[in-house]
Amino acid sequence: MHFFKDLLSIFYPNLCINCDKVLFLSETILCNSCKNDLPVVDIPDCQNNIITSIFYGKTTIYKGYTLLFYRKKNSTQKLIHQLKYKNREDVGVFLANWVAHKLHKQKEFLDVDFIIPVPLHKQKLKQRGYNQLSLFGKILAKKLNTRYLPKVLIRTSLSKTQTLKSRFDRFHNIHTKFKLTETDSLESKHVLLIDDVITSGATLEACCNELQKVKNIKISILTMAYTQKT
Repeated sequence: MHFFKDLLSIFYPNLCINCDKVLFLSETILCNSCKNDLPVVDIPDCQNNIITSIFYGKTTIYKGYTLLFYRKKNSTQKLIHQLKYKNREDVGVFLANWVAHKLHKQKEFLDVDFIIPVPLHKQKLKQRGYNQLSLFGKILAKKLNTRYLPKVLIRTSLSKTQTLKSRFDRFHNIHTKFKLTETDSLESKHVLLIDDVITSGATLEACCNELQKVKNIKISILTMAYTQKT
Protein backbone atom coordinates (compact mmCIF):
# COMPACT_ATOMS: atom_id res chain seq x y z
CA MET A 1 0.00 0.00 0.00
CA HIS A 2 2.79 2.41 0.90
CA PHE A 3 4.48 1.60 -2.40
CA PHE A 4 1.41 2.68 -4.40
CA LYS A 5 1.03 5.83 -2.31
CA ASP A 6 4.66 6.73 -2.91
CA LEU A 7 4.29 5.98 -6.61
CA LEU A 8 1.16 8.12 -6.85
CA SER A 9 2.90 10.98 -5.09
CA ILE A 10 5.59 10.99 -7.79
CA PHE A 11 3.08 11.66 -10.56
CA TYR A 12 0.54 13.64 -8.52
CA PRO A 13 2.47 15.26 -5.69
CA ASN A 14 0.74 17.26 -2.98
CA LEU A 15 1.84 20.84 -3.36
CA CYS A 16 1.87 23.72 -0.93
CA ILE A 17 -1.02 26.06 -1.79
CA ASN A 18 1.16 29.09 -1.19
CA CYS A 19 4.58 28.30 -2.68
CA ASP A 20 3.89 25.18 -4.81
CA LYS A 21 6.67 23.18 -3.19
CA VAL A 22 6.10 19.44 -2.78
CA LEU A 23 4.74 18.68 0.69
CA PHE A 24 6.30 16.12 3.01
CA LEU A 25 4.05 13.34 4.28
CA SER A 26 3.77 15.12 7.64
CA GLU A 27 2.52 18.34 5.98
CA THR A 28 -0.96 19.22 4.75
CA ILE A 29 -2.18 22.17 2.65
CA LEU A 30 0.88 24.29 3.46
CA CYS A 31 4.54 23.49 3.93
CA ASN A 32 5.78 24.19 7.44
CA SER A 33 7.65 27.27 6.27
CA CYS A 34 4.54 28.87 4.75
CA LYS A 35 2.37 27.89 7.72
CA ASN A 36 4.83 29.51 10.11
CA ASP A 37 4.74 32.67 7.98
CA LEU A 38 0.94 32.99 8.06
CA PRO A 39 -0.23 36.27 9.65
CA VAL A 40 -1.89 34.83 12.76
CA VAL A 41 -4.08 37.21 14.79
CA ASP A 42 -3.32 37.30 18.49
CA ILE A 43 -6.59 37.37 20.45
CA PRO A 44 -5.99 36.78 24.17
CA ASP A 45 -9.35 38.31 25.15
CA CYS A 46 -12.33 37.03 23.19
CA GLN A 47 -14.73 39.58 24.68
CA ASN A 48 -12.78 42.70 23.72
CA ASN A 49 -10.83 42.61 20.46
CA ILE A 50 -10.79 43.69 16.81
CA ILE A 51 -13.74 41.44 15.98
CA THR A 52 -16.07 42.46 18.79
CA SER A 53 -15.20 46.14 18.23
CA ILE A 54 -16.68 45.97 14.71
CA PHE A 55 -20.14 45.45 16.19
CA TYR A 56 -20.09 48.04 18.97
CA GLY A 57 -23.31 50.04 18.81
CA LYS A 58 -24.70 47.89 15.99
CA THR A 59 -25.61 44.53 17.48
CA THR A 60 -24.88 42.57 20.65
CA ILE A 61 -21.98 40.13 20.46
CA TYR A 62 -20.78 38.06 23.41
CA LYS A 63 -17.37 36.99 22.06
CA GLY A 64 -15.41 37.25 18.83
CA TYR A 65 -12.47 35.38 17.34
CA THR A 66 -10.52 35.15 14.12
CA LEU A 67 -7.45 33.18 13.08
CA LEU A 68 -5.64 35.05 10.30
CA PHE A 69 -5.17 38.50 8.84
CA TYR A 70 -6.43 38.75 5.26
CA ARG A 71 -4.77 41.04 2.72
CA LYS A 72 -4.67 41.10 -1.07
CA LYS A 73 -2.07 38.71 -2.46
CA ASN A 74 -1.05 37.34 0.92
CA SER A 75 -1.00 33.66 1.83
CA THR A 76 -4.35 33.91 3.65
CA GLN A 77 -6.03 35.13 0.47
CA LYS A 78 -4.63 32.14 -1.42
CA LEU A 79 -6.02 29.76 1.19
CA ILE A 80 -9.50 31.30 1.17
CA HIS A 81 -9.56 31.48 -2.64
CA GLN A 82 -8.76 27.78 -2.93
CA LEU A 83 -11.42 26.98 -0.35
CA LYS A 84 -14.19 29.08 -1.93
CA TYR A 85 -13.59 28.72 -5.64
CA LYS A 86 -11.35 25.68 -6.28
CA ASN A 87 -13.31 23.02 -4.39
CA ARG A 88 -10.55 22.68 -1.79
CA GLU A 89 -12.76 21.92 1.18
CA ASP A 90 -9.74 20.27 2.80
CA VAL A 91 -8.55 23.82 3.50
CA GLY A 92 -11.59 24.19 5.73
CA VAL A 93 -10.64 21.01 7.59
CA PHE A 94 -7.07 22.28 8.01
CA LEU A 95 -8.26 25.63 9.41
CA ALA A 96 -10.90 24.06 11.67
CA ASN A 97 -8.36 21.76 13.32
CA TRP A 98 -5.99 24.66 13.82
CA VAL A 99 -8.67 26.94 15.30
CA ALA A 100 -9.97 24.19 17.57
CA HIS A 101 -6.47 23.54 18.91
CA LYS A 102 -6.01 27.23 19.74
CA LEU A 103 -9.44 27.51 21.36
CA HIS A 104 -8.83 24.48 23.56
CA LYS A 105 -5.54 25.97 24.73
CA GLN A 106 -7.32 29.23 25.59
CA LYS A 107 -10.34 27.37 27.02
CA GLU A 108 -12.64 29.47 24.83
CA PHE A 109 -16.00 28.60 23.20
CA LEU A 110 -16.18 25.31 25.08
CA ASP A 111 -19.68 26.24 26.28
CA VAL A 112 -21.13 26.76 22.80
CA ASP A 113 -24.44 24.95 22.23
CA PHE A 114 -24.59 25.24 18.43
CA ILE A 115 -22.44 26.34 15.50
CA ILE A 116 -24.32 28.13 12.72
CA PRO A 117 -22.73 29.07 9.37
CA VAL A 118 -23.48 32.19 7.37
CA PRO A 119 -25.63 30.61 4.64
CA LEU A 120 -25.23 30.92 0.90
CA HIS A 121 -28.21 31.85 -1.24
CA LYS A 122 -29.62 28.69 -2.86
CA GLN A 123 -28.71 30.00 -6.32
CA LYS A 124 -25.08 30.59 -5.37
CA LEU A 125 -24.97 27.25 -3.57
CA LYS A 126 -26.17 25.54 -6.75
CA GLN A 127 -23.53 27.33 -8.83
CA ARG A 128 -20.64 26.58 -6.47
CA GLY A 129 -21.84 23.15 -5.41
CA TYR A 130 -20.91 23.54 -1.76
CA ASN A 131 -20.80 26.01 1.12
CA GLN A 132 -17.16 26.69 1.93
CA LEU A 133 -18.09 26.73 5.63
CA SER A 134 -19.60 23.23 5.74
CA LEU A 135 -16.58 21.05 6.54
CA PHE A 136 -15.00 23.82 8.58
CA GLY A 137 -18.14 24.02 10.71
CA LYS A 138 -18.59 20.26 11.04
CA ILE A 139 -15.01 19.66 12.14
CA LEU A 140 -15.10 22.61 14.53
CA ALA A 141 -18.35 21.35 16.06
CA LYS A 142 -16.85 17.90 16.55
CA LYS A 143 -13.72 19.31 18.18
CA LEU A 144 -15.75 21.57 20.48
CA ASN A 145 -18.19 18.77 21.28
CA THR A 146 -21.21 20.67 20.03
CA ARG A 147 -23.71 20.54 17.15
CA TYR A 148 -23.49 22.04 13.67
CA LEU A 149 -26.80 23.52 12.44
CA PRO A 150 -26.56 24.48 8.74
CA LYS A 151 -30.27 24.92 8.08
CA VAL A 152 -31.70 27.08 10.87
CA LEU A 153 -30.60 30.28 9.10
CA ILE A 154 -31.22 30.82 5.39
CA ARG A 155 -30.33 33.65 3.02
CA THR A 156 -33.35 35.09 1.24
CA SER A 157 -31.59 37.66 -0.95
CA LEU A 158 -28.88 37.25 -3.56
CA SER A 159 -26.08 39.78 -3.25
CA LYS A 160 -22.93 40.52 -5.21
CA THR A 161 -19.66 38.97 -4.11
CA GLN A 162 -18.24 40.98 -1.20
CA THR A 163 -14.89 41.44 -2.94
CA LEU A 164 -16.61 43.24 -5.83
CA LYS A 165 -18.27 45.81 -3.59
CA SER A 166 -16.88 49.06 -2.34
CA ARG A 167 -16.29 49.40 1.38
CA PHE A 168 -19.25 51.80 1.57
CA ASP A 169 -21.54 49.28 -0.14
CA ARG A 170 -20.46 46.50 2.19
CA PHE A 171 -21.02 48.65 5.25
CA HIS A 172 -24.49 49.69 4.13
CA ASN A 173 -25.52 46.32 2.77
CA ILE A 174 -29.12 46.49 3.99
CA HIS A 175 -30.34 44.37 1.09
CA THR A 176 -28.79 41.15 2.40
CA LYS A 177 -31.63 39.33 4.15
CA PHE A 178 -31.65 36.25 6.33
CA LYS A 179 -34.46 34.25 7.88
CA LEU A 180 -34.70 31.77 10.73
CA THR A 181 -36.41 28.51 9.90
CA GLU A 182 -37.12 27.71 13.56
CA THR A 183 -36.40 29.31 16.92
CA ASP A 184 -37.43 27.01 19.77
CA SER A 185 -34.21 25.01 19.85
CA LEU A 186 -32.14 28.22 20.03
CA GLU A 187 -33.87 29.78 23.03
CA SER A 188 -31.46 30.58 25.89
CA LYS A 189 -28.57 29.01 23.94
CA HIS A 190 -25.06 30.18 23.15
CA VAL A 191 -24.56 30.02 19.37
CA LEU A 192 -21.34 30.48 17.45
CA LEU A 193 -21.88 32.16 14.09
CA ILE A 194 -19.08 31.36 11.63
CA ASP A 195 -17.89 32.91 8.36
CA ASP A 196 -14.78 32.82 6.20
CA VAL A 197 -13.64 36.47 6.02
CA ILE A 198 -14.92 39.49 7.92
CA THR A 199 -14.44 42.98 6.46
CA SER A 200 -17.09 45.50 7.49
CA GLY A 201 -19.17 42.94 9.36
CA ALA A 202 -22.37 43.87 7.51
CA THR A 203 -23.30 40.30 6.57
CA LEU A 204 -22.66 38.98 10.07
CA GLU A 205 -24.56 41.91 11.54
CA ALA A 206 -27.58 41.04 9.39
CA CYS A 207 -27.37 37.41 10.58
CA CYS A 208 -27.14 38.53 14.19
CA ASN A 209 -30.15 40.79 13.86
CA GLU A 210 -32.20 37.84 12.68
CA LEU A 211 -30.84 35.50 15.36
CA GLN A 212 -31.63 38.03 18.07
CA LYS A 213 -35.30 37.48 17.44
CA VAL A 214 -34.79 34.35 19.54
CA LYS A 215 -35.51 34.73 23.26
CA ASN A 216 -32.41 34.96 25.51
CA ILE A 217 -30.00 33.92 22.76
CA LYS A 218 -26.28 34.60 23.20
CA ILE A 219 -24.29 35.09 19.98
CA SER A 220 -20.55 34.81 19.43
CA ILE A 221 -18.71 35.17 16.13
CA LEU A 222 -15.76 33.26 14.71
CA THR A 223 -14.16 33.74 11.30
CA MET A 224 -11.26 32.17 9.48
CA ALA A 225 -9.79 35.57 8.64
CA TYR A 226 -10.10 39.32 9.21
CA THR A 227 -9.44 41.91 6.51
CA GLN A 228 -6.60 43.96 7.87
CA LYS A 229 -7.04 47.70 7.48
CA THR A 230 -4.36 49.41 5.42
